[in-house]
Amino acid sequence: MKNDLLQTLTKEELIRLIEDYSKNWLAMDGVWFQSVERSRGMDEAMYHDAEAWRRFTVIEAKRIKEFLRLPEHAGLDGLARALQLRFYANLNEAEIIFGQDKKDLIYRTKECRVQRARERKGMEFHPCKPVGEIEYAGFARTIDPRIACTCISCFPDVTDPTCCCAWRFWLKE
Repeated sequence: MKNDLLQTLTKEELIRLIEDYSKNWLAMDGVWFQSVERSRGMDEAMYHDAEAWRRFTVIEAKRIKEFLRLPEHAGLDGLARALQLRFYANLNEAEIIFGQDKKDLIYRTKECRVQRARERKGMEFHPCKPVGEIEYAGFARTIDPRIACTCISCFPDVTDPTCCCAWRFWLKE
């Protein structure tokens, strides 16, 4: 272990530290995005956001998959477990709903820290659907290559006003 101090922390302190690390990670994500947004505009910021997420989501999913010791074909149950360990799972209020016969899974972000922060600052909402399509599909495929994903509702295409975004996952036949 490179950081001996971690060995001395209680479980409660480690959980609080994970929450702080998650907030720091999200702050860094927002800071670089807003820097590009201010200097180059939303289109350029979205381009770089998509490219970053295309790579990061796979890295994050691989590490979570390894941590959970999920098999190659972890299915929707494995995806449900993995979604709960993503960085922003500590920051956003979300729910996982399995469909009938567990043939599909809906992941709903009920409260999104990014959108609330932009709202507080008087900024336009982040148009996250195009990046979300890359992020969620890439994460799911890394957990199990058979999993497909589609957006149900996400800004700017909000079809469900009871949540910030919703995504459907299923196993391809």
